[in-house]
Formats: sequence, structure tokens, C-alpha cells
Amino acid sequence: MKTNLKLADAYYRLSVEEANGGESSSITNQRSIVRQYCEDNGITIVKEFVDDGFSGSNFDRPGFSQMIAHLKDGLANMVITKDLSRLGRDMTESSYYAETYFPENQIHYIAISDNFDSNEVNIMAPFQFAMNDVYLRDTSRKIKQVINQKRTKGEYCACPPFGYMKNKDGTALEPDPKTAPIVQKIFAMAHDGKSARAIATALTENGDITPLKYRVLYRDNFGERGAARAVDEWNYTTVKRILKNPVYLGHTILGKTKKASLKSKKKLAVPEENWFITENTHTPLVTKEQFDQAAYFMGMNTKNWQSYEKCRSSIFNGLTFCAHCGGAMCSSGTVYKGERMKYWYLSCNNIPKRSKNHCEHGARIKYTDLLKIIKADLNQLISLSDKDKKEIIKQAIQRSGQVNIYENSEDNKSAIEGRIETIDRIIMKLYNDYAAGTISEDVLNTTASKMSDEVAKLKKQLSEIERKQSNGNEITNNYERFFALVKQYEHIDELTEEIVRTFIERIEIEEKVLPENKKIAGKNVPYKQKITIYYRFIGNFQENIVNRQDIAS
Repeated sequence: MKTNLKLADAYYRLSVEEANGGESSSITNQRSIVRQYCEDNGITIVKEFVDDGFSGSNFDRPGFSQMIAHLKDGLANMVITKDLSRLGRDMTESSYYAETYFPENQIHYIAISDNFDSNEVNIMAPFQFAMNDVYLRDTSRKIKQVINQKRTKGEYCACPPFGYMKNKDGTALEPDPKTAPIVQKIFAMAHDGKSARAIATALTENGDITPLKYRVLYRDNFGERGAARAVDEWNYTTVKRILKNPVYLGHTILGKTKKASLKSKKKLAVPEENWFITENTHTPLVTKEQFDQAAYFMGMNTKNWQSYEKCRSSIFNGLTFCAHCGGAMCSSGTVYKGERMKYWYLSCNNIPKRSKNHCEHGARIKYTDLLKIIKADLNQLISLSDKDKKEIIKQAIQRSGQVNIYENSEDNKSAIEGRIETIDRIIMKLYNDYAAGTISEDVLNTTASKMSDEVAKLKKQLSEIERKQSNGNEITNNYERFFALVKQYEHIDELTEEIVRTFIERIEIEEKVLPENKKIAGKNVPYKQKITIYYRFIGNFQENIVNRQDIAS
């Protein structure tokens, strides 16, 4: 902004923690100091921006973002804060705005109490930024200590789950009269054997408020985008989350996630053994019998919950693909009387017609069938003799169109090199004969030219042989690396994710081929299904070596 007028944006910030620091930290106090300074120095405050209750650990704050937009529009040429910590406490970003961004955009920045002026040399600035960062880390440490103390006592330090509200002290949960009956209804329907999808449908038809809709209307301050996601339709995954949450038994479970770092917003899952669990801290909404029975029908009872999670995530995650459309295969299936593995499938992710890349074929395979196929395939590889392995490598080289380095490539190479040496001697003799006057220049030129052409062709052949030999050696090396992995196992009894990812890069699954008079692969209907396995280093090799083509139902 090119003007001699001093037009300033005033910025005030106060974190939740600092709100208890007394009047010296308050927004009112900051406003008073900044206004007095501007009045004393002939500065006009164009607009004031406030972030009340926002940490200085990052700059993703509404008031600050609005101020930057205001400055970009050229409506002010100064920014004034009470001190540097009001701008922010993160050393890197605070320094960037104060010493780089503002000066580069011809914005004069002043932090009053710290005597910081972006138009002057600020020798102490690095130390001031560093001290603010230290304060931030120390505050974070103290907050964690307080939260951990509260967790140890069983006090609830998070947003109350659907069905509960916090008591007057804000330290414990108590049933929410608006939503607790909905939670109890969900457990009752699950107890009666209804599926999560059926429960979700019933809740939607009954007009029961969804958890997100309830938060938007009665609890959190959502933006427009967040509020737009609050629909009236229940999702079966929401039902499942409620049914497996022990909080409804009256237990407090905290610390299931943690921030990746002090300044990061990303949350990471914490191992279950490190959770803060305190039993019987509040009024339960369901009995233990109701919880366990509902979990049993959902396949989530404590005895098989770990195996359920393992099955749902699948040891083939990220490795299985539909051979027709290339889409990833995802876990799908149902639970019947607590049994899940028996009814679990891997299906093409593009089967649904609503899918953008809808697959007309839609490969699908039983999870247990794929386990058997892969295990049998790997055990057959483990049982191969050294002679079998050499034959596999030989065939792989032949399939690639390269010279078979085990047979005649070296003989061909030696023969070509010998012929080139012979021609070199003949050409040398021609020049000697010409020098002695026994042959004419025409004979020399004609014969030498023919010989040179032959040498050029032979060298081209030699180069091609060496290239193919090099490729053949690469194929050999890759197979030897793969067989070195195979050698680590004597037999595979149980297939694990570690074993699968040690050997396999990709698995492609085709749709089932049924008899002409059959449309569905029923229990007694035979079918064929091709499974193509791409191993690490070697890819897919011919199928008569390892049987992996047909699957009988």
C-alpha cells in the first residue's frame, strides 16, 4: 500500500490457558495498550481482529486469517500487537511473519511490549521468538500433566459420547435425557439379533436424531461445511461404533489417540495397552449381558473381536485387485451366530453401480479360499529342488526372449569373436600384400570393404548377445533373490501378513466361470476362477510350475 498514512490492523489473541492469567493477558488489556500506542504515535486503526481461545502453536486461526486477507486487499499497511507472543508462539512461523512476510509485503509490524519494529534491526528477536516457543512447550507439558492426573482419577476429559452429557462440574458423564434412550434402543435391537444396517434403517424411519446432527444443534460450533454433513439418515458404521464402545457400561476410556507432535493437528492411534481405562465411573446405559449379547450377534464379542478386526482388515490389504477393471478388492461379508471368517469375502471395489468406474464383471472370492490358494502356492515353491529352480530360471529367460545363458550363448559369442579376429588378420595381410605390390589397389579396397561390412554385422550380433546375456543375468539374479526368501521357510502352516508381504507384490482375481446353465455360484455349483500371483522380484511365471488356476467350490 503506497501511502504516507499509518493505517494499522490491530491483532489480539488469547489462548484458553492464558485466560486464567489475569487482566494483564486479557483481550481488554491488549486492546487498551494497542489503542493508546496508536493514539500516541499518530496511527489510525483500520480494523481490529481477535482470536479469543486460540493457541499460539499454529497460525490456522480465523481472526489471523481474516487479517491477512485484509492486508492482501491493501486496506492497511501496518500490524500492531501487544507483544510478539500475541502474534504466535511457534518460533518458526512467528519469525517468518514478523521478519519475512510482513517486510516483503511492505507491511510495518510492531510488537509494543517487546520493542520489536520490523523496520529496525532487532538483535534480541531470535531470543524472544525462542522464549515464546519454550513457553509453548512448557505449557503443553503442564497441560498434559493435568489431563493425565484427571484421567488417573477417572475424570472425563473429552467430548461426551452420544447418549451422555457432562455433569455440572464437567468432570464426569451422566445420561443425556435426549439421546440416552436412543442408545438403549440400539442395544435392545442388537440384542434381538438385528443387523447394524437394519438398526440404522429403523432409527432413520423413526426420525431419531443422529450423533452428528445432535452435536451441530446442541453442542459444537460447526462451520457451514461441517454442519452440511449432519444428515438425518443413520449409517450402520455409526451403529457399530456405539455397540462396541464400553463407555455405555459405565467405564471411562481415554487416551485412544494422541497428537503426532506439539504443533501438528494430526492424531495417531495409541495401542490399546496404553489407554487410560477406569471402570464404573458413571451411570451405565446398558447391562453387561446386553452389551455382550449385542456384541456376539455383531461378531464383536471379546473372545473373537481381535480375530474379527484381523479378518476385516485382511492380510491381503493393498495387494488384491480385480483382473477386469484393476480396482482394489475390499473386505466385505456378514456375521452369522458370531461366525465371520466363514462368510467373509474380498470383492471388487467397483461392483456397486453407483461407483464412478463401475465394473461389469466384479471379481469376488471367499477370504478363506484365497488363504488356502496362497498357502498351497507358497508351500509348493518351498518344496522345489535346486534342479527345479534352475529349470524355472531357464524357462523364465526363454519366455523373456533372451539368450539361454545355460546353453549356447557363450559358444556363439566365442565363435563371433574368433571370426572377427580372423577377419582382422586377413585385412592386415591384404595391406601387406598391397605394400609388396602383389595385389592392386582395387582388389585391396573391394576385399577390405567386404570384410569391414562383415565385421560390423558380427559386432552388432555380439552386442545383442551381450545385451541379452545381461538381461538373462538380471533375471537369474532376481530369481535367486526370490529363492533366497523361499529358503527361509521349511513349511508354512499358517499364513500371516508378514509372510504374504515378504513374497507377494500383487494378486489379480478374475470373476468365476460357471457352467452354462448356472447363474449363481451356489453351495454345490462347481466353478473355476483364475488367480494370478505376482511375486516379488520375479512377477508371475508359467502356471504349470505352480498350480494356482482353478478353485473348486
